[in-house]
Amino acid sequence: MHLRVTFVAAARSTSLLAERFEDDRPLDQAGWDEVQRAAQELMPLAAAELRYCSPTPRSRATGDALGYAPLAQPALRDCDMGRWRGFTLGEAMAREPSAVDAWLADPRSAPHGGESLTSFISRVGGWLDTRPADDGSRIVAVAEPSVVRAALVYALKAQPSTYWNIDVRPLSTITLTGVNGRWNLRLEGVPQHA
Repeated sequence: MHLRVTFVAAARSTSLLAERFEDDRPLDQAGWDEVQRAAQELMPLAAAELRYCSPTPRSRATGDALGYAPLAQPALRDCDMGRWRGFTLGEAMAREPSAVDAWLADPRSAPHGGESLTSFISRVGGWLDTRPADDGSRIVAVAEPSVVRAALVYALKAQPSTYWNIDVRPLSTITLTGVNGRWNLRLEGVPQHA
């Protein structure tokens, strides 16, 4: 049986320029407003047999506000950024410019002491590949935009550096169809809010 896994990017909790690594802040007012505007289009996904979310406050709040009542999945957490957790990219660059350059250039590096990009992509892909087909054919997962990017790179068997070329906006959706290591990207109508 083929699965249909729809990822919904969590609503925002900060402006794009203020985003921090492993940001676990709850939704801000703009995020709540975005969820309300998108609710009519995204609520039908609550009919999925299985509903999951990243274990972040904003992912859970997004899923709850859309009526999904999602189950938190540790494998869908953001990339472990080690000592850079809570920093913006600019702050990490100001403190450790050569380490940030190495991290951006080599997806196997983890100069921050956390998880490499390749390990992060593999973890998210492992979660995707272990969804049991007999649990139901439709799955929705509310996740951080970084997790959605990692899932796309994994599903498309793209080079890890492709991760940096994918822009995932809050409340956008992507659907993957397939099963265990054989995934296809399914493009559907784009919500009006995206």
